[in-house]
Amino acid sequence: MQTETVTLAPFEAHHLDGALALSRAAGWAHRREDWKMIWSISEGRVALAGDRVVGTALMTPFGNTCSAINMIIVDESQRGRGLGRQLTSAVIELAGDRECRLTATSDGLPLYEKLGFVATHQVVRHQGIVGQVDTPENIGWIRPDDALPATKALDRAAFGADRDALHDALAKEGPFAVVRNGDNIVAFAATRSFGIGEVVGPVVAENAEQARDLIAFILSGKEGRFVRIDIPEQSGLSSLLEGWGLPHEGGVVAMARGATGGSQTPEVRTFVLASQALG
Repeated sequence: MQTETVTLAPFEAHHLDGALALSRAAGWAHRREDWKMIWSISEGRVALAGDRVVGTALMTPFGNTCSAINMIIVDESQRGRGLGRQLTSAVIELAGDRECRLTATSDGLPLYEKLGFVATHQVVRHQGIVGQVDTPENIGWIRPDDALPATKALDRAAFGADRDALHDALAKEGPFAVVRNGDNIVAFAATRSFGIGEVVGPVVAENAEQARDLIAFILSGKEGRFVRIDIPEQSGLSSLLEGWGLPHEGGVVAMARGATGGSQTPEVRTFVLASQALG
């Protein structure tokens, strides 16, 4: 039987519909809008069988020092041929000298380890229908006249890289909840539409109590709606999220490749995960 020829090409706008079909077949929740937002701040490669998209991978640059490798999917008919490795290697090459970060399922873990990625921490996914959540009094939505430099600076300090382009994209998609100390913004959380509901993240806070209040503030306006949030396993917030109607629905492993001294395992302050913000 003749093997279908598959070629790699740059991921361009006209590939979005094919990528969406691929992710739906894989059981992912992404809408076309979700794909478009991530693609708009990324570079990528698609695998093509003729004109049909049978594989995808994106590299989202965070300044000149870091990147997220994401949206890696291979059509079921093409698996077992090394296509996932080719796509991942291709976008790692796009990253150049940047550190690469990703989140891996148990199926993908062996491949990423072979490509030089090292596990840094566990990420826990919580999602479901939001129940009754009391509204904290010390949180507010960012005002229309507030510029983004403050949240961008907080994110850079927590994440260890420049994600300004991501922040600009998130600001167009949904509001930011913030904690203020006088006139200064000292913590924030973003939320936006995603899949069949909404996703919360990134969240950057000074301590666990701030993080809890930011998340509670966002969820308090979404009773009866489907929401997803991914958190570092060591954050200690899982029992709270379960009590708010978001049960633990599995998780992934955060990994890094080519990490420099600026990369570190997230603590409470760092709720800034590629899986939350990008997909």
